Amino acid sequence: MRIVAGRNRGRSLRTPDDLAVRPTADRTREALFNILTSGKLADEGQQRLPGARVLDAFAGTGALGLEALSRGAAHAVFMENYAPAIEICRANFKTLGEDERSELLACDVLHPRPAPAPCDLVFLDPPYNQGFAEKAVASLLKAGWVAPGALVCVELMKNEPFDIPEGFAELDSRTYGKAKLVFLKYGE
Repeated sequence: MRIVAGRNRGRSLRTPDDLAVRPTADRTREALFNILTSGKLADEGQQRLPGARVLDAFAGTGALGLEALSRGAAHAVFMENYAPAIEICRANFKTLGEDERSELLACDVLHPRPAPAPCDLVFLDPPYNQGFAEKAVASLLKAGWVAPGALVCVELMKNEPFDIPEGFAELDSRTYGKAKLVFLKYGE
């Protein structure tokens, strides 16, 4: 697994040996960021990467947040509660030299602590088919992690049901292999 683009392009990320963490595939991650930077969302003025404050929830390896930092985000917060993934995240921050712009919170995304500042861009990659996506969006919103006008990118299994939470509008939805990406905007 590698960083796709930006200042850390081509640099490898450490991944887990077990199947408890399911990192977003390079191809899906590349598609997600292409949509954010040069696709329909960028055309509609939704591009948020340069200077963004990013939240990578259910971070796993940290690939989504680290990709955002590589492409110009100012700061990324990573939420993860699985101990082996936390160690992999920390190793990936150090390998890429992103320690200063990364913050790791060892916590449950469904019960986050209050945000010190809201995020402009939120990546949500919960375990598939466990019904966590809607609950996580609600929990993060309640704890102040989602800024007005924020873009929330949710990765689900392609046939997994997902109800758009109140206060959010769906901007786009795409399927890549087994994954479905849903792009939401939080009302301003």
